[in-house]
Amino acid sequence: MSLETLTESVRTKVAGGGIDESVKFNLGDTGQIFVQGSTVTNDDADADCTVNITPDDLQELLSGELNPTAAFMGGKITVDGDMNVAMKLGQIV
Repeated sequence: MSLETLTESVRTKVAGGGIDESVKFNLGDTGQIFVQGSTVTNDDADADCTVNITPDDLQELLSGELNPTAAFMGGKITVDGDMNVAMKLGQIV
């Protein structure tokens, strides 16, 4: 899945309101998705929390095929920064 498609999927998820803190999904060589509230960009900006995840795993997470807790415990997701912010992501993904 392309960065543009993933970005649009995230944008759809937060359209009704995201979380106040900033989050960056680091997709490695594919790029990044920066989210703050309902604003979604591909800027490589500093964030309160950075979620390191592959594009395929993010697609599964957004579609509901991948449980966030299981993904974290299984090492498919790593988090840098504020873990409390990462836990709030369950509200939007």
